[in-house]
Amino acid sequence: MKILIIGGGNMGLTYARSFVRAHITSRLDLRLLARSPERVSALSAHDIGTVWGRPGECVPGADILILAVKPQDSPALFETLQGLVQPQQVVLSIMAGVRIATLREALGTPKIIRAMPNLPAQIGMGMTAFTSTDEVSRAELVQVQNLLSTTGKTVYVEEESAIDAATAVSGSGPAYVYYCMDALMSAATQMGFSSAEAELLVSQTFRGAVELYSQSGLSCTDWIAKVASKGGTTEAALGAFGAGQVREGLMAGARAARDRAEELGK
Repeated sequence: MKILIIGGGNMGLTYARSFVRAHITSRLDLRLLARSPERVSALSAHDIGTVWGRPGECVPGADILILAVKPQDSPALFETLQGLVQPQQVVLSIMAGVRIATLREALGTPKIIRAMPNLPAQIGMGMTAFTSTDEVSRAELVQVQNLLSTTGKTVYVEEESAIDAATAVSGSGPAYVYYCMDALMSAATQMGFSSAEAELLVSQTFRGAVELYSQSGLSCTDWIAKVASKGGTTEAALGAFGAGQVREGLMAGARAARDRAEELGK
């Protein structure tokens, strides 16, 4: 299986490393296409595959094309690929907001998979939602899912609209976590801890809480009940969260992110 990753940024490099590390493909079958000579040189130094600077030399021979460029660069990318993509090739796009219909029209090919990974994919702890056109075979879909799974967990969604929802929940989600962590770190420093101490307290608490949740069959509500005793400190904090509508604010933020993803797609 010959794979071509178009785009030599963080996600393109993350995928290349993950594929080789997981033995999904070999360095001989992995290709990367970069726009500038400087990026071609930089990627070549990683020794994870053959790096190209011209699409005409590498696009036709690939089985799977992975579009890993920024969405705002998609018009230039489409122009570069004009007439090169073949109907039998599978196109996997991780460009946020770029619809399947747009990809189909611009590339003139039917086999398209659209995916939304998130930042923790860089350490193999990512969450990726993906969907596909009907022309993608079951075997091809499994192949692509195996590729995506090298960077973490995956979920297939039937409707493309769910990709916008996944963008709002898991794609943008790490920023929500960092937002909450930052607020607690600020509270800790206001209470007298040093910045280093506040960072340790909060980061280890988040790490431990998520791991505890992952290893159990209990819901978040169950764990909250275990921590919060009646009339205790946790109940006081939860009361303040409720008064400040923190839960509603987070949910409203996720909806705003989904709405923006839908707008970008138009």
